[in-house]
Amino acid sequence: MTLVSMKEMLRRAKQEQYAVGQFNVNGLSWVHAILDAAQEEDSPVIVAASDRLIDYLGGYRFVATLVRTLVEEKGISVPVALHLDHGKTVNSCLQAVDAGFTSVMYDGSHDPIDRNIEDTRTVVDYAAVHGVSVEAEVGTVGGMEDGLIGGIRYADLGECVRMVEETGIDALAAALGSVHGKYLGEPKLGFTEMEAISQAVGVPLVLHGASGIPTNQLRRAIELGHAKININTECVTVWSEQLRLTLAEDLETTEPRKILTPSRDAIRESVIAKMREFGSSGRASGSVQGVGTIA
Repeated sequence: MTLVSMKEMLRRAKQEQYAVGQFNVNGLSWVHAILDAAQEEDSPVIVAASDRLIDYLGGYRFVATLVRTLVEEKGISVPVALHLDHGKTVNSCLQAVDAGFTSVMYDGSHDPIDRNIEDTRTVVDYAAVHGVSVEAEVGTVGGMEDGLIGGIRYADLGECVRMVEETGIDALAAALGSVHGKYLGEPKLGFTEMEAISQAVGVPLVLHGASGIPTNQLRRAIELGHAKININTECVTVWSEQLRLTLAEDLETTEPRKILTPSRDAIRESVIAKMREFGSSGRASGSVQGVGTIA
């Protein structure tokens, strides 16, 4: 299957009240693990590369070629979107579109709302010509992301409505209490604000910083219109924990495949667990599989 935009998969997820997981790529092992998990679970999936990691990963075109090639070589038959996460500039998003990404997020959340809307609209206009979906953010998600630390600023209802109506975005990340990285204590999402925004804007919502949020809160967020949930910290945590265990068990080994394969498997298992938690397992072909699904 060729890569697709996330527009239709999120529309369906919102309508049927489950969520599609976005899983961030931090290297080759992640691409293998995410695709294998999606195929095994018969789940649509969003493979994402953070804009701040693009140079480390080899560039927009390399990432797009890598994901497309592995989809073909593995015979992946479920819908796969390749998404640019937190596009830093308008030009970053346009480069990603030109390179073959099928979805982009322009993150102008730290700018005044008028500038955020103007720049987002430029990205939407360009992306639409290429059939690429666009996500935007209003408010700011707290915590640490790729070495950057920020505080939480709740999304304003009026600004969310303006963003959707004036740009034509396909999905909205409205910051409502989640953070990037690990939580200190139990997170508490703003469900009252979430419900109001969801009803007002109509488009699928996106939950950033979802690693560590309890299942009951995730399910409530899905009920209130979140059709895309982003996961990174949980996957990098299980990868690093398994890597330490593997090295400790055999201090003499120098074979990369022996060292890295268990960590790749740990990512795959983590992704499978999240797909079941989000209710997306079995949705690629229309049936519902797995446990913890939201019917």
